[in-house]
Amino acid sequence: MNNIYWQSFKTFFRIGLFTLGGGYAMIPMIETEVVNKHKWITKEEFLDLIAVAQSCPGVFAINMSTFIGYKLRKTRGAISCSLGTALPSFLIILLIAMFFHQFQDNHVVQAIFRGIRPAVVALIAVPTFNLAKSAHITLSNCWIPVACALAIWALGVSPIVVILAAGIGGWLYGTFVKPTE
Repeated sequence: MNNIYWQSFKTFFRIGLFTLGGGYAMIPMIETEVVNKHKWITKEEFLDLIAVAQSCPGVFAINMSTFIGYKLRKTRGAISCSLGTALPSFLIILLIAMFFHQFQDNHVVQAIFRGIRPAVVALIAVPTFNLAKSAHITLSNCWIPVACALAIWALGVSPIVVILAAGIGGWLYGTFVKPTE
């Protein structure tokens, strides 16, 4: 029973087991599995999927797995990959919910969670820098993501407005500036 549905389910189940930091922490694992190892999509398609998955409502990792599964085998592939991604988190949260009240005040458990936090930040930072490199973010254009992040964080601008403005800005640049270079 080594068909594409089972293989993609197992792949995304393994990825789903490492949800510390959320979907962004999974980006390097997803890239390694689907781009490098299985070659289900190209690097360029992967970067495009990240942009689409970020701008769609819902959980980032589920969006990524759904899109990849759909590309592999349409609706059945999307269901297989999505279930593979979501099932580990569901089972882990179920187990934690069943037993958390018994150890939530334990100093060792609290210390473990405090120790995990910086590692989660690193798990998110590494794919951010890798994505910046892949998206050709340089010193001349790094002001764009910085300005967007500051607008969202400091000024409370809606991420939807930032996405729409970036899309319009990209279209204007591609239409009026880029062709003359």
